[in-house]
Amino acid sequence: MSPRKNSALAAIEAQVCRDVGRGTQALIDATAGELGAAARALAGATSVGLITGFFVPRESVAAPETDGPVGTALLAAALGACGVAVRIAVDSPCADTVRAAVHEAGKDSVVDEIGVMDRPGIERVAAEWRAAGVSHAVAIERCGLSPDGRPRNMRGVDVSPWTAPLDDLFTAAPWVRIGVGDGGNEIGMGRLPAGLIARTVPNGERIACVTSCDHLVVAGVSNWGAYGLMAALGVVHDSWSPAMANFLTAERDLAVTRAIVEKTGAVDGVTARNEPTVDGFPAAVHAAVIEELRRIAWGVAAH
Repeated sequence: MSPRKNSALAAIEAQVCRDVGRGTQALIDATAGELGAAARALAGATSVGLITGFFVPRESVAAPETDGPVGTALLAAALGACGVAVRIAVDSPCADTVRAAVHEAGKDSVVDEIGVMDRPGIERVAAEWRAAGVSHAVAIERCGLSPDGRPRNMRGVDVSPWTAPLDDLFTAAPWVRIGVGDGGNEIGMGRLPAGLIARTVPNGERIACVTSCDHLVVAGVSNWGAYGLMAALGVVHDSWSPAMANFLTAERDLAVTRAIVEKTGAVDGVTARNEPTVDGFPAAVHAAVIEELRRIAWGVAAH
């Protein structure tokens, strides 16, 4: 790969992989270069299985969060436009939100819904993924299993009543596995050095996901990690570049976010408010990130 492309990949990673106040800098440092490696791996995909959906049960709030489905839907749409077959797995509490995100993104993808207690459903979907020739599995902002075998949110709360163990789907075959997360409790974080999350992230000892992956992207916001992959794919795969640019826009990001908030009651995972923000950041912050990614990858600002 040319020095120019390597420089662009490094700049993309610097834009999306930065601590936004969660105490994750050590995790980011430990995975330096992984976004580019993940994109190079994903550029060879023939069929992709995506996993997302993180449910927020907090006081009077019970809804999927906005981080994850938006980035997943836009990455899926872009890959689909490149001719790559895409399936998205999600458990029932977050399924309507993922479907709404896919619809608003503008490119249909198969959505595999699995009940929270439906272990045969995980096996069924895994078999369907294998039959479909899935070559790469990508988990984006998907709560994974902690050391005690339970999925836990950043507050250390056990969310197993709303969370199917889709770690089992992620690891069900020898496909290339890519994890995207932002806090330490997401599928893929088991790739990090033992004890690192426990030492550096609040509640880390309780929440650290033990499920590993081949390539791990630790982003400031998980949607940003998905967008970083899109921008990086635009750099490393010339024929995919136009489709990645088409779907990586601030307008699409906001439209999908608004759709899942208004149509399915999705909430900001940090504020627990039913409004079109992600991880406490308003649309303008996400737009600025996307515009910079577009500048780096394509030399143009988002319009």
